[in-house]
Amino acid sequence: MTLLQLTGAMFIAYGPAFALFVFTIAKDPLRIIVMMAGMFFWLLSLLLSSIWWTAVVPLKDQLAFGVTFSVIFQEVGRFFYYKLLRKAEDGLQQFDTRAPQPQGRTQIDNTSHTSATEGTRHGYAYVAGLGFGMMSALFSFVNVLADAKGPGTVGIHEDPGHPLQAFLLTSAFLTMCFSLLHIVWNILFFYGFENRDYKAVVLVVATHFLISLLSLLDTQYLYHITLPISYAILLVLSVISFFVVGGSISNIKAALSCKNERSYDL
Repeated sequence: MTLLQLTGAMFIAYGPAFALFVFTIAKDPLRIIVMMAGMFFWLLSLLLSSIWWTAVVPLKDQLAFGVTFSVIFQEVGRFFYYKLLRKAEDGLQQFDTRAPQPQGRTQIDNTSHTSATEGTRHGYAYVAGLGFGMMSALFSFVNVLADAKGPGTVGIHEDPGHPLQAFLLTSAFLTMCFSLLHIVWNILFFYGFENRDYKAVVLVVATHFLISLLSLLDTQYLYHITLPISYAILLVLSVISFFVVGGSISNIKAALSCKNERSYDL
C-alpha cells in the first residue's frame, strides 16, 4: 500500500510536467538547453534565497519570511533569464530548425515573419517556464516522497486525525499546480516585458505571492482553501496566457475538429 501511495503521488506531482517535456521538448535539443537553463536560474534563485535566509538570523524561524524572499528571488531570476534569452535570441534562431526564415521583402512576408518570430519567443517562454516549474516541483516534493517511501505511514506530527495519506495527496496536487503555474507565469512575464504591458508582470508577481503565502495555511490543514484557490488562479492565468500567445475561439474549434490551421511550424 505504501508503494502504491508513493507511486500515485509521484505521478500526480510530476506527471503533467513530464508529459509536456516528452511531447513538446524532448525531440528538440535547443529547447532542452533552454529548459535546462531555466532550471539553473531557478536553482540560482533558491541558492540566493537560502543565503539570505541564513544571514538574517532573527527571522530564520518565520516561515513567511523565507517564502516571501524566495518568491522575490525567483521573480528576479525570471527577469534576468528573460534578458539573457532576448540577448541570445539571434544566435538561438540560427540553430533552431523551428525558427521562421524570411522569404522576401514584401509587406506580407514581413508581417508573417514578425508573427512567426513572436511565436518563437512565446515558445521559449513556455520552455523556460517548464524548466522553472520542473525544478520547483522536484525540490518542493522530493522530501515528502522520501518520507513516504516506507516502511510505513504515520500521521503528521503524530496526529492520527491528519494521516500522511491526506498530506501526501494534497502536497502532490499543489506541486503539480505550481509546476504548471510557472509555465503560465513565464509566458505572461515575458509577454509583459516584451510588449511593455507591465500589468501582466504585476499580475504574475502578485499571484505568485498570493499562492505561495496561501500555502502557509497548509500548516493548519486548510487544504480545502488552498487547493481550490490555487487551481482557480491556474485556470484564469491559463486562459489569459492562451489569448496572449495568439489563441482564439477558432483555434479551439479547429483543435477539437482535428484541423491544423497553423501558418508556420512551431
